[in-house]
Amino acid sequence: MMWSALTDGTRRFLGGNGDWSGAAREAAQCVGFLEDVEDELVADETRSCYNCRYRRWTESSFICLRPGG
Repeated sequence: MMWSALTDGTRRFLGGNGDWSGAAREAAQCVGFLEDVEDELVADETRSCYNCRYRRWTESSFICLRPGG
């Protein structure tokens, strides 16, 4: 399990902000992935949660705001 469900209905990525391969694997399986604007892309692999428009960075990871998460 790569996610922790939060009380507000969002999910926190358990891989943190340094699990590049895990974030790419999760994005490859995500039907709602939406690439962010070019200035916000951080991962070399385009399809990565780290490059998704629905991610919001936290101090140690990110929260997924994808509708229906």
